[in-house]
Amino acid sequence: MSAGTYAPRPGAAPLPRMIAAQTALETRMLLRNGEQLLLTVIIPTLLLVLFSAVDIVDTGAGASVDFLAPGILALAVMSTAFTGQAIATGFERRYGVLKRLGASPLPRWALMTAKTLSVLVIEVLQILLLTAIAFALGWSPEGNPLSVLLLLVLGTAAFSGLGLLMAGTLKAEATLAAANLVFLLLLVGGGVIVPLDKFPDAVQSVLGLLPVSALSEGLRDVLQHGASMPWTQAGILAVWAVLGLGAAAKFFRWE
Repeated sequence: MSAGTYAPRPGAAPLPRMIAAQTALETRMLLRNGEQLLLTVIIPTLLLVLFSAVDIVDTGAGASVDFLAPGILALAVMSTAFTGQAIATGFERRYGVLKRLGASPLPRWALMTAKTLSVLVIEVLQILLLTAIAFALGWSPEGNPLSVLLLLVLGTAAFSGLGLLMAGTLKAEATLAAANLVFLLLLVGGGVIVPLDKFPDAVQSVLGLLPVSALSEGLRDVLQHGASMPWTQAGILAVWAVLGLGAAAKFFRWE
């Protein structure tokens, strides 16, 4: 080996390897966080079991779990892609983690890609767990799995954009309070547990435009009623995704 050369050669790893490594790190951090597990696993599971076993809310004809399971899946997506990601990213920004990562060989867009991929990994685990529990409770879904997948991807994009927008513009403490408050409000008024038709007509039209309402109603149309593709709900989610991700890209502050 000639003077001045090194083996292995110094320099950044290939971009796909950096993204994969960062994705694995982000996923491990999410799984080790007790608050994240409470939001992403424990609360949706308890709500699914409790409201399916006890007739607390009138969900209409049919088994309660057939109505509740799609809404709980929507809640799981929101808890991970919006609430959990907003809180985690907000505190990373406060403690200077994002600033340091932004100065590393990993491009900033690749860091956001890794965060999005880690969200998708957690969501897959959530959906597998909640689906297994729902089947144990007597769930009998219908519809096209590809339609379900498209709705989940659109919902993830919409909530990720909103979560990153909140984390990149507000202080960490404000993000923590706002994300949890939005989670609770949308849990009650987003058609997750309480059917939208239980609200006044004037309110229904507004609530139906919320991303969690569009996702839960869209999943319900497919999984409970066997619809091929609820394009109205998909369109609402697509609009939220474009607006949220676009605003996050423009206004996100790394410091």
